[in-house]
Amino acid sequence: MMDESKTLLTSIITCPKCGHSKEEVMPTSSCLFFYLCTQCHALLKPKSGDCCVFCSYGSVGCPPKQQE
Repeated sequence: MMDESKTLLTSIITCPKCGHSKEEVMPTSSCLFFYLCTQCHALLKPKSGDCCVFCSYGSVGCPPKQQE
C-alpha cells in the first residue's frame, strides 16, 4: 500500500484522437469514467481493463490505483 501523502493528485491527460494534453486534478475517492477533450471534444472512456480515464490516458494513474 502506498503512503497517502505521496499520492499524486494531478495527471496530464492526452487525447488519443487529437493529441491534445491538459493537466487535470484527479478525484481522490472515486474514478473518472468519462472525460471530454477540451480541444476536439471527443468523449474519452477507459480502455478495457482500466478503471478510469486517468489510468488509460493520463501521465499518472488515479489515486485509488496509486494506493494499491
